[in-house]
Amino acid sequence: MAVTADYRLGPNAFPRGWFMVAASSEVTSVPLAVRYFGQDLVLYRGASGRAYLVDAYCPHMGTHLAKNTTSYVVRDKIHVEGDSIRCPYHAWRFGPDGRCNQIPYHDGKIPSAAKLKTWLLEERYGCLYTWHDIEGGEPDFALPAIPEWDDTHYVHWQIDQLGVLPSHPIELVDNMADVAHLGPTHGGSPVYFHNEIEGVVVRQRQGAPHRSLQVGVMLETDTFYTGPGILLSYFNGGAAIMYIAHTPVDDGSVKAWHGLLTRSPNAQPTAQDIENARAAQAGSLAAFAQDFEIWANKRPCINPLAVQSDGPYDKVRTWYRQFYNERAQARDFQARASGFYTIKGLPSHNPRAA
Repeated sequence: MAVTADYRLGPNAFPRGWFMVAASSEVTSVPLAVRYFGQDLVLYRGASGRAYLVDAYCPHMGTHLAKNTTSYVVRDKIHVEGDSIRCPYHAWRFGPDGRCNQIPYHDGKIPSAAKLKTWLLEERYGCLYTWHDIEGGEPDFALPAIPEWDDTHYVHWQIDQLGVLPSHPIELVDNMADVAHLGPTHGGSPVYFHNEIEGVVVRQRQGAPHRSLQVGVMLETDTFYTGPGILLSYFNGGAAIMYIAHTPVDDGSVKAWHGLLTRSPNAQPTAQDIENARAAQAGSLAAFAQDFEIWANKRPCINPLAVQSDGPYDKVRTWYRQFYNERAQARDFQARASGFYTIKGLPSHNPRAA
């Protein structure tokens, strides 16, 4: 397993940006243990309905706040109280701001060090996202907007949990430039292909037959990352929108999710529309699984042995490096990567279009 330093991406083991940490449906009043960015964390939903993400270990004696089923704090259902979380060992209670707000057996002053680190958390599109920045800065770009989510013609996705992949996320991001895998892996050599890079967005536009999805129909996609961990792909002008998120677990491993937002012919989707959408998502997942199987079984690609007809791996990796370096350097990496990149001998736009 290769780590960030092996790829020479930058001094930080984990990138700056927005990252998915769970599907909304996973997070309840029962605290959930998760691990991201090499850290153990806990997700829980308070009585207000709001979700919270905090460091996992109680500052009192190092108890994991979620990994317990036998304590009477858990049995008596006071593990989450209001929007606060209690330690199952000594019942210290920590509020939404992370500060300890009660020690049941102590009437004196609560130590100022009795505090959990809290993480910024946003809930959208049936998912929960946190902002990660080793420098501790506020977000310097926004989560991607999906206006179709509020369009009643669209059937919402049900998030597919893909588990942890023993691969550095750069191996997934490389796919943005990888024109040559489309035929061998997905069964359709591209009719056109190009990449566009600007700021925190890297984009791939292509059209190709796709045997994994629909034989005989050209799939035209507008696929883009906003930041290092959230990808959207608009199929054929928005007939469906594929969602892929991946978040570093440890340096060199990544957790991934998938979904598909599907447009129905009716303003209020029927039961048949929903069934069709679920089938479409299953097909999209099967196509993505073709990539996933390869990533799970390949050795690390530290330096692609690229040929002239490959895509611009170097530019995509340069773009990606902005998230592993100080944010003050981000514009330098953006300037070095920015541009419109075509493939030798392949049109950049659909030659069949009027």
